[in-house]
Amino acid sequence: MDRTTLTSPAVCAGIGLHTGARVRMVLKPAPVGAGIVFERTDLDVADRSVPAQREYVRSTDLGTTLVNDAGASAATVEHLMAAFAGLGVDDVIVELDGPEVPAMDGSSAPFVELMLHAGLKTAPAPRRAIQVLKPVEVEDGARHAVFLPALKPAIDVVIDFDDPAIGRQHFAFEVTGDAFAGLVAPARTFGFRRDLNMLLKNGLARGGSMDNAVVLDDGKVANPEGLRFADEFVRHKALDALGDLYLAGAPILGLYRAERPGHGLNAKAVEALLSDETAWRWANMGEVEAVETRKVRS
Repeated sequence: MDRTTLTSPAVCAGIGLHTGARVRMVLKPAPVGAGIVFERTDLDVADRSVPAQREYVRSTDLGTTLVNDAGASAATVEHLMAAFAGLGVDDVIVELDGPEVPAMDGSSAPFVELMLHAGLKTAPAPRRAIQVLKPVEVEDGARHAVFLPALKPAIDVVIDFDDPAIGRQHFAFEVTGDAFAGLVAPARTFGFRRDLNMLLKNGLARGGSMDNAVVLDDGKVANPEGLRFADEFVRHKALDALGDLYLAGAPILGLYRAERPGHGLNAKAVEALLSDETAWRWANMGEVEAVETRKVRS
């Protein structure tokens, strides 16, 4: 399996979910091995590049924010990162002329459509993955997550909200382009109307609306169009998890199972996995499954 980038640039614009700032985003093809890199074109600082890697995560408060040593930042990157992970895109330059990735409709679907329209191309270089070798667990109060060895990348999440519109939901999927695009990417972010004033006071949700989020009010979905899936809430949490996990810098070849996941827990799990050198190794995507298949047949 080879590394993938875009065939041509792709452009979109919108407002940031939390900042409310209008931003133009350009996705550009990148050289093999470049990885995913955010470029703040509006800043006059020594370093405008912010690599999409775990060591640059500075905030996980209702979104994942990356910041480099020069102060350049890229906020709410998880939906775009999920689209990269879901489509298997490895090398892209993401130009932003503002502080936050545009929210679009609150899901990853617009980003998937944008990249598929631009086209994807591979290069003759192996796509490396982080292969999970043993269980790695983390806890954060009632939240719990574990990485488990598996032949393919997979996400398995459970959420439990004391709200009749959500309740307890479970969703699991194997990370393939088709599964992500059809079952996960369209799931939108969500929030409670009762929390709006508090969020605004904390500088959050300034760009939020029913155009880019599912809004819950008194135990009901306020959006006139309703839900895209009966379990859209847990599917979006799976989407968030996939995007956060891709900040490991490569696909994670294993099963990520999480109870009540959030951006903080996802970041903590990635850090715990990569900090334990006995828990993972570098492997080429596709080779592990092929080797295991040969073992079974023999």
